[in-house]
Amino acid sequence: MLPEDVLAHPAVQLTEDQRQHYFAQGYVALPNAIGSGWTKKLQAASRELVEESRRFSSSGNVFELEEGHSAESPRLHRVYSPQDHHPVFWDFIRSEEMTALAADVVGPDVKFHHAKLNLKSARGSRGFDWHQDIQAWPHTDYSPVTIGVYIEGCTADQGPLAMVPGSHHGKLYSMYDEVGSFAVRIAPEELEWLDDGAVDAPTGPAGTAVLLGCRTIHGSVRNRSLRDRPLLLVVYSSADSFAYTASPIDSPRLGEIVRGSPARYASFDIRPCELPPDWARQGYGGPWKRQQAAEQTQVSDTRRAAAGND
Repeated sequence: MLPEDVLAHPAVQLTEDQRQHYFAQGYVALPNAIGSGWTKKLQAASRELVEESRRFSSSGNVFELEEGHSAESPRLHRVYSPQDHHPVFWDFIRSEEMTALAADVVGPDVKFHHAKLNLKSARGSRGFDWHQDIQAWPHTDYSPVTIGVYIEGCTADQGPLAMVPGSHHGKLYSMYDEVGSFAVRIAPEELEWLDDGAVDAPTGPAGTAVLLGCRTIHGSVRNRSLRDRPLLLVVYSSADSFAYTASPIDSPRLGEIVRGSPARYASFDIRPCELPPDWARQGYGGPWKRQQAAEQTQVSDTRRAAAGND
C-alpha cells in the first residue's frame, strides 16, 4: 500500500503527530509502547533461548554467535526467527499491540515477513554498519516496516538503533562491497555527506518501540555497557505488498496475514530496488562476518594505496 492510501485510514495506535513523523522522517520512536505484561514474557522467553544457545559452538540457522561465546558464558549476536523457537514471540508478533502499530503505517491489512532477536551481548558486541533494509528483501512497494522492541530497555552506551532522519526520501545505496559480496553496508565513501550531528539514536525503558521504514539509513555502534541489549525486530508489510525474492530469514509463517484480510490485488511502487543474492541457493549467513570482510578489504586497499605513494 502506498503512503497516501495508508494515510486515508484513521490511526489506531499512533497519534497523528507520531504517524506524520514516521512518514516524514522514515521512523518514529515510542517510549513505553509495549506494556510490562508483554515485556516480562519476552524477557523470560529471551533468557530461555540464550540458555539453549549454550549447547552450540558455532553459528547456524537459529543462533548467530558472538566471538567468545561458550557454554559457560553465552554471547549472541542474533536469534533467527524466534517466533519459530518459542511460542511467546509468535503470540506477541500477532498481538493487538504490535499489529495495530503496524497497521498505522502499512494499512489495515497486515502481513508478516520475518523476525529476528538481536541480543548484542554486553562488553563489546560490535554494532551494525550503516545500511538500508529493503535491498535484502525487495517488495512490490516500500510499505514494509520493521518494529523494533527494546525488551529490557536501551541506554546510549548499549548501542541503540541510530537513524538518519529523512534518508528514506533519498537514493537506495548498493549493499554489495568491492568484491561483489552482499555486505549489508553502505560504502563509507558514499556517506561523506552524513553529518553525525543529524543522526538520531533514541533510547528508552523496556517496552520502547522504534518503527523503522525499509528505505531509511540506519545502523548501531558497539555495546560498551555491562548489560546485554535484546532488541526484537519484526518486519511487517501491507497485505498487498509482495516479496519478489526469497527471504534471507525463512519461516513457515512468512506471508501470514496477522491483521485484516488478504489482498486481491498487488500494490506497486515503480522506483527500482537493487536485488540481493539468491538466498534460497546461497543462504544468508552472518551479516557481521560480511561487514568485517568488507572493512578488511577497505583497510587493505587503503594500505596498498598508501604504500604506492611512498
